[in-house]
Amino acid sequence: MLKDKKICVVLPAYNAAATLEATYNEIPFSIVDEVVLVDDKSSDETVKVAGKLGIRHIIQHEENKGYGANQKTCYQTALSLGADIVVMLHPDYQYSPKLIESMCYLISNEVYPVVLGSRILGKGALKGGMPRYKYFFNRLLTAFQNFVMNEKLAEYHTGYRAFSKEVLQSINFMANSDDFVFDNQMIAQIFYAGFEIAEITCPTKYFPEASSINFRRSVKYGFGVIHTSLCYRLQKWGITRCKWL
Repeated sequence: MLKDKKICVVLPAYNAAATLEATYNEIPFSIVDEVVLVDDKSSDETVKVAGKLGIRHIIQHEENKGYGANQKTCYQTALSLGADIVVMLHPDYQYSPKLIESMCYLISNEVYPVVLGSRILGKGALKGGMPRYKYFFNRLLTAFQNFVMNEKLAEYHTGYRAFSKEVLQSINFMANSDDFVFDNQMIAQIFYAGFEIAEITCPTKYFPEASSINFRRSVKYGFGVIHTSLCYRLQKWGITRCKWL
């Protein structure tokens, strides 16, 4: 069934020169048709490395627009290439590209339209080196979101995701934040549109070259997550409308 679908892997990149090659080399090209790298004005040689690897679709932002804005370009480009399934993979080698085939299989066979690679299922997060304070707030925020949104995900904060084109065409991801809360808003949009989400266990690796937001931005992200969940619930109740839902 995978051979009947055009699969595109998108790499939202920012200063990923040290890890891009290792990530790229583990992509299963037996099923992946296209790779798109969007560089958000890196200060290192990310684009040069991407060119040496032979990545055909390299897009450079002229200014640093933010993680969410990077993904917007990624998804727009993938859809313009005619992708049936789009996998968002961070090029910092934190998530294993070896799961791409399993994630796409679920979508291709119409089991689920969205699949998340979860660091929390099993013991992968702490075993892989996730800082304990991040693990604590991950669990706290996820519990809050599940309660407010009446869902049951293991985590809402993974950066490893696969979507059917129907999902990306049905939600208004362009209305989302250009910052890190983009990921969370996207999940809220997917649930609001009535789509189901699957999760698979994903081993992760934390090391100095892996991208990570600092404590201050983590706090800002946390408040953004809370706001996103409350907006979702209030709109479900018909009390207010959020411009991005």
